Amino acid sequence: MIEVADGVLVATSRVMSTTSTVLFRDGEALLIDPAWMPDELDALADELDARRLRVIGGFATHAHHDHLLWHPRFGDAPRWASAATAALARDEREALSGALGGDFASELVELMGRVEATDAAIPRASVPRGFAPELVVHDGHAPGHTAVWLPEQRVLIAGDMLSDLELPLPFEPDNLPSYAAALDLIAPYVAHADVVIPGHGSPGTDATRRLDADRRYLDDVIAGRVPTDPRLANAGMPEAYERLAALVAGAADP
Repeated sequence: MIEVADGVLVATSRVMSTTSTVLFRDGEALLIDPAWMPDELDALADELDARRLRVIGGFATHAHHDHLLWHPRFGDAPRWASAATAALARDEREALSGALGGDFASELVELMGRVEATDAAIPRASVPRGFAPELVVHDGHAPGHTAVWLPEQRVLIAGDMLSDLELPLPFEPDNLPSYAAALDLIAPYVAHADVVIPGHGSPGTDATRRLDADRRYLDDVIAGRVPTDPRLANAGMPEAYERLAALVAGAADP
């Protein structure tokens, strides 16, 4: 784990560079998107024990299987998500559980996605002293996708956006306007962020550059231009681009 700001720890998985974020102070911790493989969840629990941190809350940025995980050693602290995320985690539980694969013990599968709805704020009882997280809820990457802004620390936890490795990933053609609107919504936070933490990729101090790159990429796809974004060289990204370009072209046909 690396400390990217005072009281903000980030661990990065070997699978899709998925990040887990820990906010900690005075022996208490809030976990955001703990992930990903069972042994990595074990290691995260070991790290919390070594630091003598008690988990008082959890938060899931969106309802994809790799962002809804939990571990028995994290305890029974309440876990939160936006209302749309909580509804999807409940209604699509079978599909989300199936996406975990065979490496997950039944106890981990059972704990996945057990989140409660909150669109206003994470309840104070689930937040360590010294943090005042603001929830920025939108539909850019998934319904109810949520960025978490830490104003005192000037850290933006972006969920599956603003990645240095992944291109913007809207999942339906009519999601493009929502994605663009989401980028506009988080732009004021980006402008003030000293650190951005993507759901996949590396924490960085270049939030504005990442936002600009995402906007340019979407502009190119919508205009039918082939993007020159260097992230196209990363695993899975050529396929993601081709799928999005085909959907955009299909939506434009009479």
